[in-house]
Amino acid sequence: MSRPARPPVLRTESTTARLRQEILRGELAPGDLLAESAVAVRLGVSRVPVREALFALEREGLVVFSPTGRAFVRELTNADFEELFALRLTLEPMAARLAASHVRTDPADFEANIAATARAKSMEEITRLDLEFHELIMRASGNTRLLKLWLSLRSELELWLSRLHRQHQWQTRGTREETVVAHRLLLSVLRKESPVAAERLLRDHINGWKSWLPSGERETQK
Repeated sequence: MSRPARPPVLRTESTTARLRQEILRGELAPGDLLAESAVAVRLGVSRVPVREALFALEREGLVVFSPTGRAFVRELTNADFEELFALRLTLEPMAARLAASHVRTDPADFEANIAATARAKSMEEITRLDLEFHELIMRASGNTRLLKLWLSLRSELELWLSRLHRQHQWQTRGTREETVVAHRLLLSVLRKESPVAAERLLRDHINGWKSWLPSGERETQK
């Protein structure tokens, strides 16, 4: 007896998830051509879910289309980094200030995230959990529009962090420990100190993000 076919929506969602994962893992490199027919054959689906997945990933900032309609994996430039950095520096400290009172009463999700980060075995895990921690802060802010703006950047942030973390793959343990220490401090300030102190610390935390840039890229931004 043949297995029933997946509904079209599920085929599109699974295709989108698969391509997103391959891009974030670096299995599909920046600039790689994503030809509908070739991707469809490789994933064992028709061209329709592939096309819809590519449009979805374009909206997330992971795929770009050329003027001729061909799809490519997004290449993030230094200018892209500066824009993402500026937006994080605007949105996240504000969210920390708003979130402080909520985190005091219910820190369980933050503590679980930090514990999971301490157990992480790969840079991929660290990247995902790092962004999840920051998403928790955005959600705890209670400001739906602030959260919506941040979520619109999430895939691009993960793409950039994944790239930087892969460049530091040899120091997984150090990156994991630094992330755990930084997030424990953030949680402590969110729970015990003033909203202004939480805002200030998160701003400092994001400013430290620039140190992840390779030295050559830092030089080009001076």
